[in-house]
Order: sequence, then structure tokens, then C-alpha cells
Amino acid sequence: MVTCYLRYIIDPYKVAEFEEYGKMWIPLVNKLGGVHHGYFLPHEGANNVAYALFSFPSLAEYERYREIIKTDDACKIAFDFAETTRCILSYERSFLKPVFK
Repeated sequence: MVTCYLRYIIDPYKVAEFEEYGKMWIPLVNKLGGVHHGYFLPHEGANNVAYALFSFPSLAEYERYREIIKTDDACKIAFDFAETTRCILSYERSFLKPVFK
């Protein structure tokens, strides 16, 4: 299993828009073979940093997901929403290997 960890720098005046964006992606990741662990929005501390975590059975499955999202209509809507609202200023992606036992 591989877990994708996303750290976003968001516009602090557009947290509601970022939350809407996140709510679009949770079911999409789940539909496309992953398990979404949620988005984590600013609460205390920095007001412009948010996180997301989701897992796939393997890096190969994640790469397949990355290809599908380029042509999936619902994914295009989510990408367009982020671009239109400009709620995301930047992001970084890392991959983690979870340990459960």
C-alpha cells in the first residue's frame, strides 16, 4: 500500500472554496480505486495550510488513477473548480508507506 500525502498552501480567504474542492475529490478517489482518509483544514495555527491523505493498493494503482483523472468528467469539474476559484496557491505531494502492525 502507498499513501499520498498532500500539503496545500491555500488562500486563507477561500477556505470554504477549498473545502468544497476537497468534498469533490473524496468520492472520486474512492470511486477510482483508492481510499480517501480526508482533507484537513486550518483550525489553529497557520491559516493557509491544509492537508489530504489517500491510499492506493500500490504505486502502480496510483499511477493508473493519475491517468484516469485526466479524462474523467467529474475530475475535470474538480480541477476546473480549483482553477476558477484559485483557492489553491501551491501544493507538494509525498508518498508514504503506512505501518499498521
